[in-house]
Amino acid sequence: MKKSLAVFALVLMFAVPAMAADSVVYNAKNGTVITFDHKGHAARTACKECHGEGAPAKVIVAGKEKAHALCLACHKKQKDAKVSGKCSECHKK
Repeated sequence: MKKSLAVFALVLMFAVPAMAADSVVYNAKNGTVITFDHKGHAARTACKECHGEGAPAKVIVAGKEKAHALCLACHKKQKDAKVSGKCSECHKK
């Protein structure tokens, strides 16, 4: 029983990250495109930081308010030099 549980845990540990998309493209209302590097973020950040507790959804719906609150707050907390508050840093034409 313990052996099969350990095998299941190992399979799950490697399968879940493999299912995640490498990048996600969001179309903003202002006509710009935001490309989110999911794989890169997942390598540096715990899933629950963005997804909350529980299993992450396969599709993430992030409106303007949610994305700005979540993304900008995290980048500011990390003191990420790539995000200084200029819209064009994420929003590309």
